[in-house]
Amino acid sequence: MPLEIIIGLPHLSDGPILQRARALQRPALISANGLSYWTNKRGRREWAGWRLAQLANAHGLSALCLDSAGFVAASRYGGFPWTIADYVALAAAFPFRWWASADYCVEAEIARDRDEVMDRLSRTIRANRDCRRLAADYGIVDTMMPVIQGRRPDDYERCIDAIADWLHPGALIGVGSMCRRDVHGPEGLIAVIDHLDRILPAGVRLHAFGVKGAALPFLLPYGRRIESIDSQAYGVSARRSAFRHGIAKTDRLVADHMESWIEAQHVRLAQRPLQLPQCLTVPPDAPPSDSWEASIAQAREEIRDLIEAGELDHDELTNPWIEHWAADIYRHRRAA
Repeated sequence: MPLEIIIGLPHLSDGPILQRARALQRPALISANGLSYWTNKRGRREWAGWRLAQLANAHGLSALCLDSAGFVAASRYGGFPWTIADYVALAAAFPFRWWASADYCVEAEIARDRDEVMDRLSRTIRANRDCRRLAADYGIVDTMMPVIQGRRPDDYERCIDAIADWLHPGALIGVGSMCRRDVHGPEGLIAVIDHLDRILPAGVRLHAFGVKGAALPFLLPYGRRIESIDSQAYGVSARRSAFRHGIAKTDRLVADHMESWIEAQHVRLAQRPLQLPQCLTVPPDAPPSDSWEASIAQAREEIRDLIEAGELDHDELTNPWIEHWAADIYRHRRAA
């Protein structure tokens, strides 16, 4: 099965971009943020719901998929402005080909150290489980795509282990925190895909979010594993072109760049597959030697387990609470 290119759309307004996507008959991806509307009634910008009427404009597209906008939510708003229940209700409002579980991305500008990476993996696991539970109420479990997260290749295993019962031949998983990754290196895009290819059951397929076009020839050797990628990179090239020529960045200009971008990706897919040399693995973190730091690490891990199990909410991992929890562990260690 050839790797499929999905066009990321900035919105579903019925204009040149959407019309070109219909004409190209390519599957499209819309972000939850692109369907949001906001209000300033209380003197500040607040999320106020979904623009569901825009979904009617998706007629004529070959398929439409939905993303939870995890990176935008983290970088622009400091977290999701909507609840998991709000998001699943949006997923149930249209017959999406697939809709991605809510997730907590771990790019370096979002998760600044290993502790925060691991915290956000636990939140992603919990979000997957919550989305699936709510999806069952709406009868849309079959179209939900779980999302796994990680910084290092082996980080993704924590998410995979948590959803192992959902993995069967033909299952589709979204791979997050990919769009800002280098292609090369022990934490590069290909190192992640190669690791996942080695550990996932046969027949489980991957969708890689936001993959750079330059990576496509290196992904071709994994054709049996990767089903699709998406990107909205054409918007960046349109912005650069408008600036360079001193013209407005109109939707018509963006649509032209979208079509050119799609053509360029298909040229890349027709190239000879490229393979990178075996990547070195990232050495595991050494356990803390200081007793207090070890207590902090244990407290974090225990709280993560409770979040994943549904005993605590996603955002109940705060530094004061971690320190209070760790103090109990520390006293117990000293008394033992």
